[in-house]
Amino acid sequence: MKFGIDRLLTEDELRAPLAGKRVSLVAHPASVTAQLHHSLDALIERGVNVTSAFGPQHGLKGDKQDNMVETADETDPRHNIPVFSLYGEVRRPTGQMMSTADVFLFDLQDLGCRIYTFVTTLLYLMEEAAKAGKSVWVLDRPNPAGGPVEGTLLVPGQESFVGAAPMPMRHGMTMGEMGHWFKAHFDLDLDYKVIEMVGWKPGHAPGFGWPEDRVWINPSPNAATVNMARAYAGTVMIEGTTLSEGRGTTRPLEVLFGAPDVDAGGVMKEMERLAPAWLRGCALRECWFEPTFHKHAGKLCNSLMIHAEGPFYDHHEFRPWRLQALAFKAIRNLYPDYDLWRDFPYEYELERLAIDVINGGPSLREWVDDSEAEPGDLDSLADADETAWRQTIAPHLLYG
Repeated sequence: MKFGIDRLLTEDELRAPLAGKRVSLVAHPASVTAQLHHSLDALIERGVNVTSAFGPQHGLKGDKQDNMVETADETDPRHNIPVFSLYGEVRRPTGQMMSTADVFLFDLQDLGCRIYTFVTTLLYLMEEAAKAGKSVWVLDRPNPAGGPVEGTLLVPGQESFVGAAPMPMRHGMTMGEMGHWFKAHFDLDLDYKVIEMVGWKPGHAPGFGWPEDRVWINPSPNAATVNMARAYAGTVMIEGTTLSEGRGTTRPLEVLFGAPDVDAGGVMKEMERLAPAWLRGCALRECWFEPTFHKHAGKLCNSLMIHAEGPFYDHHEFRPWRLQALAFKAIRNLYPDYDLWRDFPYEYELERLAIDVINGGPSLREWVDDSEAEPGDLDSLADADETAWRQTIAPHLLYG
């Protein structure tokens, strides 16, 4: 199969419209060709007139470890072009930044999750390009989680940098497809183009989203494996709690929780009692870790590791958002007074609880905290939203 960047580099007719144009590239460490050449270097070597570049959250180099760690603008020392940060003084490109190019190539590897901020960066770029009369091309890459949709829709008025629009947590689209939906949903008057992949078959073996003949490169520092990419639509919610998501270890965001004062085995038994169907599609393994930094640093934490990989992975049964919600519910049942929800500034949202910002509304938190609420109650909420979302995006899907 071929990703968008590889097709652009090898198919002359796709590059032809770039002749005589100034081109900018939005990229990060995973923006590489099949031969692992970075897209910035490869485009310039191919003769494309790249006049600027942009880095999203975590930076063009991917060196910034945590949320709300900003990146400064710089000059690329090899190519002597400006590299603008879209996670520093600004989140959306300024008029001066937009003036540096005519066509903006977007080549970010996504995880298929609304909260992963590259989705919002694409929307902001498209909105500013529409205002400035510029073109946006998405060089499409796989959604490593494949096509499944899961979670409640973001509630209008709950938008943030981790919630660009009324979409569920696991959106089931590639960035190219997402751009088509953004263009329609926000009625953007924009020259928008997708360099589509060839041979990508979401939902099919082998890979079920991520092709087995392509190596995985971290698109952000804590996105270390395909297993993480599959689990992330659930485990990212831990960022809104006092539980550890495994930052400060070698396998962050691949655990359901980590804490020195929670019995992981007991939590798993309670999860199995509450909603055994929600545990399907993966294996859970009790483990221990001691974070070297971040929450519970230096403390021994009991945990449940998610294995949505190998023989344990069932692509069509695995539902990470429900799985994570169930872990929270089990903890609340076993430890009714546990200080679960972390109250701190999250992605520059200062008023709302982080867990509500992450979920695009309070419904999940309220379900966890309601002692009378059953798994079926959350299922009903999510089922309706998931069905509506699938219908909404159907006209914009490119890969079947």
